Amino acid sequence: MTIRAVLWDIDDTLFDYARADHDGMRAHLTAEGLVDGYDSVDQALARWKELTVLHWRRFEAGGVDFLEQRRERVRDFLGLPVLTATEADDWFERYLAHYEAAWELFPDTVPVLDLLARDYRHGVLSNSSIRNQDHKLRALGVRDRFEAVVCAAELGVAKPAAEAFHAACAALGLAPEQVAYVGDQPDIDARGAVEAGLLGVWLDRADSGGRPELTRITGLHQLPGVLRGDTRFGAPSTFG
Repeated sequence: MTIRAVLWDIDDTLFDYARADHDGMRAHLTAEGLVDGYDSVDQALARWKELTVLHWRRFEAGGVDFLEQRRERVRDFLGLPVLTATEADDWFERYLAHYEAAWELFPDTVPVLDLLARDYRHGVLSNSSIRNQDHKLRALGVRDRFEAVVCAAELGVAKPAAEAFHAACAALGLAPEQVAYVGDQPDIDARGAVEAGLLGVWLDRADSGGRPELTRITGLHQLPGVLRGDTRFGAPSTFG
């Protein structure tokens, strides 16, 4: 069946999350007087990411709500279990200000959205919240490119669960086989999409390779060829 729409992951797919996270954390640690608590920004960021995964999994399992997982992340990062909800929220908001100041789309994002706009509808499926991702897309100037923005926090289910992909397809009014999903995670994004009946595309910007069973591209300029089913100009690395 012909692909009629593209669903997108946001972070590290359309938006350079890793760079913004690093630069934002560096500015935040400096402003908070926490630089001496870690050997480097990279060490602090690694700890932050470790805690993000840990507490997000608790949220996915239903053990804690979205805001509380964020507060627990802050408490663990600071080593202050007695931090109140207000104090944790305030700390996170200050971090967000530094993080948002570093936001940028990848250079290939707008060109490919422009190129695909005539032939494909577009939506977003993100393992975050509407509050976060709608604000992000508006701040980056691309919210109007997407008919629907569907997020795990509101759905109560996250990628790679098929229910998440199906909910996003339903928001577009299309069957899964009519939709492609593009994301930077081979299992959560591409494999999850395939198992849910979509065309899953792994955006491997680092060209790490492997995973020959997945459709793989190394830049968004290759995506139009994949959507047309023409891998001569799309994703030669799909097969290796």
